[in-house]
Amino acid sequence: MERNIGFKERRYIEELRILTKSTALDCVIDDRFDRVIYVIRPGDMGLAIGKKGENIRRLANVLGKRIEMVEFADTPDSFITNIFKPAEVSAVEHPQEDGPVNVYVRQKSDLGIAIGKGGCNIEKARLLCRRFYGFDVGEVLLAPLEAV
Repeated sequence: MERNIGFKERRYIEELRILTKSTALDCVIDDRFDRVIYVIRPGDMGLAIGKKGENIRRLANVLGKRIEMVEFADTPDSFITNIFKPAEVSAVEHPQEDGPVNVYVRQKSDLGIAIGKGGCNIEKARLLCRRFYGFDVGEVLLAPLEAV
């Protein structure tokens, strides 16, 4: 969809490339939760994180913000699964053609992880899904027992 990368985002992407030697496809600066969200090229996630998260810590010190990384995927459903990691997504439901999608997690403990503190993870999903695929994320729900 419509993605504009400004000067600050380009600077942050270049900083990531210099520090980690990995490629970011996009960068979103989320001032509401004081964080920078990188969308990493498929296969570069290990390089971007580094050993024991060393690259993320260095980047957070340089930028002075919390760093979050999401691995890009070609299909919207697998991209949503990557956004909500480490929570285990069991299904993504598209109720209407252009309406919001509902995300189902497998366990009750994953529900809190998927929503995040103050709704930060679900907001990250809404931002990235709107930006890359043009749809909105509705609710995060617990999967029915027979679907598990």
